[in-house]
Amino acid sequence: MEQKICQSCAMPIDESTFGTEADGSKNQEYCHYCYANGQFTKECTMDEMIELNLNYLDEFNKDSEVKYTIDEARVTMKEFFPQLKRWKL
Repeated sequence: MEQKICQSCAMPIDESTFGTEADGSKNQEYCHYCYANGQFTKECTMDEMIELNLNYLDEFNKDSEVKYTIDEARVTMKEFFPQLKRWKL
């Protein structure tokens, strides 16, 4: 099964981390950190989301075969994030 990722922050998501709609149902496109009760939890730009994600780079690197520097991670996210549903133009 293909790993789902949050269409706002790119975090891997599953049943335990899905966001929620206003009626309490699960939203399978966004994580609960980004989307709850039918709305985004934080209004921000794509660049602000990328900078927020950089706070978790050490945790990402710990669990990943690829180890990114902050600058490498920023460049990679700036290339990838425009493909996510929340940030598509």
